[in-house]
Amino acid sequence: MAATVFTIANQKGGVGKTTTAINLAAALADKHINTLLVDMDPQANTTSGLGFEKTKGASIYGPLHGEGAAQEKILPTRNEHLFIIPSEVDLAAIEVELAQKEDYLIQLRRCLESLMRSFRFDAIVIDCPPSLGLISMNALAAADYLVVALQCEYLALEGLGQILDLMKEIREAGVNPKLDLGGIVMTMYDLRTRLSEQVVTEVRTHFPDKIFQSIIPRSVRLSEAPSFGKSIFEYEPNSAGAVAYRKLADEVIARFNLDNTKLKLGGAS
Repeated sequence: MAATVFTIANQKGGVGKTTTAINLAAALADKHINTLLVDMDPQANTTSGLGFEKTKGASIYGPLHGEGAAQEKILPTRNEHLFIIPSEVDLAAIEVELAQKEDYLIQLRRCLESLMRSFRFDAIVIDCPPSLGLISMNALAAADYLVVALQCEYLALEGLGQILDLMKEIREAGVNPKLDLGGIVMTMYDLRTRLSEQVVTEVRTHFPDKIFQSIIPRSVRLSEAPSFGKSIFEYEPNSAGAVAYRKLADEVIARFNLDNTKLKLGGAS
């Protein structure tokens, strides 16, 4: 079976998108789901957040221009089930350059197609820049599911409609008819404020089948971990953030039937 592709996106920065990409991918890998994390953000926070340097020529920039293959860019991590295609500053130019290509919305899908169809990975997690430009649109065109990281504040709700509209446009234009909303991850939940609970309640009212039950707390440990180049499971495995992301991974495995794809590789459970 083909890998299940998740694009983690939000056009607003500072909402826990990259934290979710790193720690969801790491949690899936901890559960023996062979996972590839693709950093499509030129800022490369996912890359540095797993302890990798920003290295010239290391990103998927070359393959997007037909120079080499995406599989040549894959690096192993300290987790035997987690791999990464890192990012670096070259990707900053790709927004303009993609616009000059034919079929400019499906360039990333073409690059990743062989990896999607191989038996090497069960899940591919794509982290996007905090914008709805051509990189994010390419990531949506390559995905099976959009996963939105949504901060527990009212201003974040305004942006949710925008990214869902973009998803709908990509699907209805025939660019990626199979694209669906995989789920909404509520992040930066603050137990001390009534606002956080009100925002979660509102999202549950409008998206009862799409919101994940696992809610990610506002956490100093989650904020600190990337500066040490570690996932939360390496940095503080017993923290509230680690518990939350493990629960989120369990939900993702169950919701998208990742256990069955894992079995084809003979992986342990």
